Amino acid sequence: MMKAVIRQVGPCTLTPARRQPYEALVRAIAHQQVHGRAAEAILGRFIACCCPKGFPAPEEVLALTPEQMRACGLSGNKVLAIRDIAEKAATGMVPTRAAARRLTDEELVERLLPLRGVGRWTVEMLLIFTLGRADILPVDDFGVREGYRVAARLDEQPKPRAFAAIGEAWAPYRTTAAWYFWRAADLSKEGRFRAPTAI
Repeated sequence: MMKAVIRQVGPCTLTPARRQPYEALVRAIAHQQVHGRAAEAILGRFIACCCPKGFPAPEEVLALTPEQMRACGLSGNKVLAIRDIAEKAATGMVPTRAAARRLTDEELVERLLPLRGVGRWTVEMLLIFTLGRADILPVDDFGVREGYRVAARLDEQPKPRAFAAIGEAWAPYRTTAAWYFWRAADLSKEGRFRAPTAI
């Protein structure tokens, strides 16, 4: 099945962003439950308000009042979450990119889950798209499970726990598998994915 998906999608072009985990988490919070363009517009106003020359440091975020942050378009819950992330980054609880390299995937999950507004999926996106970890399968992600469903010619998506068991076969490259299933889901939505006749 994976061979058929890879043939249709082509080479994996996943390239992690060279960002600090703190910045990636703040960006993730800003994008929660908001269309991408709207989130980028809000982020642009927020960054300009804090630090016009680049992404604001935690101290610059904390120097703003919640009211100033709300004026950028951030909801009350997002203001609280971003301030919590900034506080934890300032104390070192949110590791730098260099410090994160010394931590395992699960150590990073355990360390970041207590942050306000941050769930396991958010940390997994950080592991994949910022830190470039090779063996992450976000089993709660709708798109990944949908891509598997169409590739495997299933009527329904597997449940997360069942999908985790299925995904053990792709270790230690589960991130690449997830990327291909995301692309398969995209192609299927466009009517351009041909599921293999046998898996």
